Amino acid sequence: MTCNHHSKESDNCIQWVPIFSNLSEEEMLEVAYITHEARFDKGSFVYMADDPGGKLFVLHKGKVKISRIGQNGKEQVLRIVEPGEFMGELNLFSTNRIVDNAEVLEPTVMCLIEAEPLKALMAKYPSIAFKVMEVLSQRLNQAETLIENINLYTVEQRIAHQLLYLSEGKRTIHLKMSKGDLASQMGMSQETLSRKLTAFQDLGWIDLEGQRIIHIKNRLALEQSLSD
Repeated sequence: MTCNHHSKESDNCIQWVPIFSNLSEEEMLEVAYITHEARFDKGSFVYMADDPGGKLFVLHKGKVKISRIGQNGKEQVLRIVEPGEFMGELNLFSTNRIVDNAEVLEPTVMCLIEAEPLKALMAKYPSIAFKVMEVLSQRLNQAETLIENINLYTVEQRIAHQLLYLSEGKRTIHLKMSKGDLASQMGMSQETLSRKLTAFQDLGWIDLEGQRIIHIKNRLALEQSLSD
């Protein structure tokens, strides 16, 4: 990892991020002043479980996987962070150590903001705090939905639900993560996911193209499978 203090990259970084979108140019400069840039190589970690917290990491370029390792040693993928999104927010307001791993999936540029000056800005500009709370509530809802799906749905229903969610009403899904990571996120093995996707394709519900593209061919069948 390499770090630089405030730079043009940090200006661009904060302009990308929705939590700062309501700030004026002058207010943006205040955020940029407490921001510094960090670059990470593919395969490195932004942070790991048990590291100290106290920073907000804003992704400017690249892609980062957030995951946890269970007691059985298996990885549980939580989400993929992309440009304009942030991470590390859970440890901004507590002294607890980090519990997730943040693995860099491709060369990444981040903007780092220390907790104390950021909290001072939140007090000065409540819109920042409200935006952070909005994102946190969305992530909490996603986490609760994931837990519900794993506990209540069959493997086939979990996959159907995820395909409908990822498609966002469109006909084609471009996966942001590998099928192995997607399987981990849904609480199953990659082999199980691949086998079930092939079965869906044989039924005419979807069409698989390479490793990252899935075409929805029969949305109604996927929806009906959730109530079977």
